Amino acid sequence: MSDDASIPATTAPAPADPPAASPAPSPSEDQPLSKKAQKKLAKAAYIAERKKERRAAEKERKKEKKRALAEKRAAGELDEEEAARDKKRQKTEQGPRTPFNARVVVDLGFDDKMSENEVKSLTSQLAYTYSANRKAVHPFSSLLFTSLNGRTMTRMDAMNNAAYKRWVNAEWWEEDYRRLWEDKPDNNAQEQQIVAAQEDEGADNVETGEGAEGKKSLRERAPSRADRETVVYLTADSEEELTELKEGETYIIGGIVDHNRYKNLCLNKSQEHNIRSARLPIGTYLAEMRTRKVLTVNQTFEILLKWVETRSWEQALYAVMPKRKFNNEGRRRGGASSSKGGDSADEVEEGGEEGGQEGETRVVDLAEVEEDTPQAS
Repeated sequence: MSDDASIPATTAPAPADPPAASPAPSPSEDQPLSKKAQKKLAKAAYIAERKKERRAAEKERKKEKKRALAEKRAAGELDEEEAARDKKRQKTEQGPRTPFNARVVVDLGFDDKMSENEVKSLTSQLAYTYSANRKAVHPFSSLLFTSLNGRTMTRMDAMNNAAYKRWVNAEWWEEDYRRLWEDKPDNNAQEQQIVAAQEDEGADNVETGEGAEGKKSLRERAPSRADRETVVYLTADSEEELTELKEGETYIIGGIVDHNRYKNLCLNKSQEHNIRSARLPIGTYLAEMRTRKVLTVNQTFEILLKWVETRSWEQALYAVMPKRKFNNEGRRRGGASSSKGGDSADEVEEGGEEGGQEGETRVVDLAEVEEDTPQAS
């Protein structure tokens, strides 16, 4: 027996695992912000702070104006213009609201066809549209915004803590409007949407989110539905002229600011989805209007609201169409047309009639829409 046999065999130690590589530090951790980036952050913070101050000052001015008006009313010192305006306001706020049982859809499925400024203008028009329906004596019973996505959705989310999600009796879909007739009725809870709704007359202001327990006014209901045969896409390119609005029907407005880049956009979409199209009767009732028949989303919607109130296209069009459009020379922006003629929102120009002076685009503050809403008692 050899001496080697008495020596126990030894196993070679396994190689140690290599130390885990530490994650590379991100540039933001190692490198300080550049002076330019710091200035941009400081400027953004300053603007945000100034915006809060301006909003508080504006609220105080409104309160003071209301107080002064109330004092003049009590003393019987209102002039003729103030009295007429006060009477109209009281009628709108205190009078009975009788909804018109029809739905208006704003099709937002054109996000990729707009510039940043056009998206900015569109979101302002959406706020004016909601505000007009909320204040109307005969509002549409349903207001639906479809195909919310991309930059439009990002901007709406960023504005005033996503205030649009608290709009009363308004639905927002990421899907397109075909869901109206393609969805099958289902009582499953996953098919239900939580939408803000009035608990009683005048309860327009709804709070949601954390810390709002006990203040929520929510109603669970199935998403809106409609038969394809009852859906009408409003576009100036249609050969059919709209003669009247009917309860039980759904009217689609194209939500795009296109500045004359796209032809027959909404008409082609209606034909692709096999739904009826129609144009507002602007040429019939406003034959003397020589300028482009260009309307914003909210102007198109306000014409529909006015027709419901008066049952007259002539009165509705004259009440809403900007007076400058009756001038022969029309409105020129830098010598170029701002949009193609038509009455759907696929031929809109920046800013609404409420949007400020001519040539100016006013960006609506979505918080203002909520601030004007009467508080629930």
